[in-house]
Amino acid sequence: MLKGKKILIGITGSIAAYKIPFLIRLLKKGGAEVQIILSPYAKEFVTPLTLATLSENAVLHEFHKRDDGSWFSHVNLGLWADLFLVAPLTANTMAKMACGIADNLLLTTVLSARCPLFFAPAMDLDMYKHPNTQENIKKLQSIGYKLIEPVEGELASGLVGFGRLEEPEKIFEVIKDFFEKKKPLKNKKALVNAGPTYEPIDPVRFIGNHSSGKMGVAIADALAELGADVELVLGPSNEKPKNQGITIHNIRTAEEMYEKCMSIFPSSDICVLSAAVADFTPDNISDTKIKKESGFSSIQLKPTKDILASLGSQKKKGQILVGFALETDNEHANAVKKLKSKNLDLIVLNSLQDKGAGFGHSTNKISIINNKQKTFEFPLKDKSEVAVDIVNTIVNQTIFHK
Repeated sequence: MLKGKKILIGITGSIAAYKIPFLIRLLKKGGAEVQIILSPYAKEFVTPLTLATLSENAVLHEFHKRDDGSWFSHVNLGLWADLFLVAPLTANTMAKMACGIADNLLLTTVLSARCPLFFAPAMDLDMYKHPNTQENIKKLQSIGYKLIEPVEGELASGLVGFGRLEEPEKIFEVIKDFFEKKKPLKNKKALVNAGPTYEPIDPVRFIGNHSSGKMGVAIADALAELGADVELVLGPSNEKPKNQGITIHNIRTAEEMYEKCMSIFPSSDICVLSAAVADFTPDNISDTKIKKESGFSSIQLKPTKDILASLGSQKKKGQILVGFALETDNEHANAVKKLKSKNLDLIVLNSLQDKGAGFGHSTNKISIINNKQKTFEFPLKDKSEVAVDIVNTIVNQTIFHK
């Protein structure tokens, strides 16, 4: 349910920290990867050894790890996480968060984190009810942080009232529900093709291209992230999806890619064809290696089957078909022509005129054109971020948009 999710937990100096090992067990059992950061006083309530054993990761509490001066980057930690939970959160650390104070590793990570942040206060009832505390809670909520409210019960002081940290099982359900609600493509089937094709000349030589498959693999991951059941038809490539739930079909030639895509497409809700499929393949393939001494003056080529056009002609109502156009001139006009002629819902335009785009780069710069010819422009980004833009556009510009 949480497989592959990266959960960062910040623990502050509260007696309620004893509950967090139980939460870690639940998160790990659910498939999440867990990293712990402690505030300076949190070590007085729960040991780093216990947390490291359960999380299977070193516990962080200082900027430097060893005497050699190596340090943990709060920026990298904030970028790593899919969700940041601060629990238990004391009144003191809450006040610092509300004021933007960053005097320890936990607080600097809070300020640099880009992922959703949840906070679960734990303190005595009068501290929780104090106007300053309530004002700080409102301020944190106003900047997008999500409150997991404390519950009523017996407190460490012996008093009974609000301020008790929510139980680990309930916090786990909040986290699980958060990720499950962000699944607009749940129960949808998606087909993605990616990478090059290799068209054999003889047993050792082939005609190919420079496609790495990185863009298509990232799209497959982005679709799976939103809940889709993804089948990836992948040409010769060293790239592999991060999501282990993606079904991979390895192929080599344009004909193999055509056959596999045609067989999967009828049951697909979404199809994204990002592969760099060869337009031509040798007409005759030698059964033995062609010797250099023998030579040959030319290679006769024949057209490969047009996968995109074939799928477009068979597309049924309710299916979404997305293609790619890699252009060098008259980019927009050529992309629109392809969009219309192949019955696409969206087309992703790459221009080789754009620096950092196309084959051989970890980045890409795209435009997306819908079937009403409305164009959406995106700046140069890492291909994983471009994949998210493409998938979000599919959700927002098609029948899956609610």
